[in-house]
Amino acid sequence: MTGDLPFSTGDKTFLLVNGMGGTPLIELYLAFGEAIAWLAERGIEVTRSLVGNYITSLEMAGCSITVCRLTPQLTELWDAPVETPALRWGR
Repeated sequence: MTGDLPFSTGDKTFLLVNGMGGTPLIELYLAFGEAIAWLAERGIEVTRSLVGNYITSLEMAGCSITVCRLTPQLTELWDAPVETPALRWGR
């Protein structure tokens, strides 16, 4: 995973664990915990995250894991208020 994007120790990241629709939320949080631990072993800090069924495929089993390096500008944009049917924060 980190070979695709050369992360460095101390990088701040966004971690998305997305369920495909048929995986229970508890299992998504287990995958999230493993991903956090794996990244922490490499000195990569997760500062923002989402866990849940955001992009699904007709109750398909499994999940996808996405890691994105956060710059100060991306963090500011992520933290901006959001009010959509699926996501709400920062009101």
